[in-house]
Amino acid sequence: MNNSVLLLVLLFIFNSVNAQENSVDAQEIVCSSKDKEIFQSKISELKNNYTTNTSIEETIILVGNSFLGTPYVPKTLEIGTKESLVINLQGLDCTTFVENVIAFSLMLKNNQDNFDNYTHYLQKIRYKDGILDGYASRLHYFSDWIANNEKKEIIKNITGDIGGEKLKKNINFMSTHRELYPFLKDDQNFNRIKESEMNMNQSDFYYLPKDQIKDNENLINSGDIIAITTAVKGLDVSHTGIAIRLASGRIHLLHASTKGKVLISEVPLAAYLQKSKNNTGIIVNRIQ
Repeated sequence: MNNSVLLLVLLFIFNSVNAQENSVDAQEIVCSSKDKEIFQSKISELKNNYTTNTSIEETIILVGNSFLGTPYVPKTLEIGTKESLVINLQGLDCTTFVENVIAFSLMLKNNQDNFDNYTHYLQKIRYKDGILDGYASRLHYFSDWIANNEKKEIIKNITGDIGGEKLKKNINFMSTHRELYPFLKDDQNFNRIKESEMNMNQSDFYYLPKDQIKDNENLINSGDIIAITTAVKGLDVSHTGIAIRLASGRIHLLHASTKGKVLISEVPLAAYLQKSKNNTGIIVNRIQ
């Protein structure tokens, strides 16, 4: 076999393998044509408003504001019988809002604009070590999401640096409420979630108590990722959003609100947490 023929054979094998890999990847993505249209429109609009001088904090706010008015839709990832990378830009819950804001922000920062870049970042952010390996590989608990995305050098948890206190709490809400999660009917998924809970419970957990937020909000930046801790037994975080400093100088919350859409809280973050006795404080994370 001469070199030309050998090269053709190798190229054929390489392309065949790539085609198979792309086919598998495509089967693991759930995305409508409408969502792809929204993606293309959004990335084009964002690029028009972004410059290389834009800081990552400003980029986070730019992207977050682009989602204002997007409907709030709970449980957008709980679909089908197989864990897939769900793309839904028509409706967001509080976590998928944060994930999408970070994904688009990283694309702008790295001068990328195609759909494959977007799905790569979204998978990296949403799944443990960026690997989609079934239901239990998704970072269901937000404290686990924080720890794993800090490991991936996407964010840095700064709560301990701004006066945060250690909170020892047994995280086991999913395993003790198995009936609420259809995928946990599967014993393998259930056991893997219990393993994740055990690992989390071996780590230190810091939070800034809600009565200390106002005195420390000067240490919080626009663009920081905010996780609201909860008194609910077995649960770490009940809500997430993005810190945004308004003209008043106060930090508010930009978030996918259960009021029905992505919005900016009418009251400052410190006052927002006082609305519910179950809100105990916040975890503050900075994009790297």
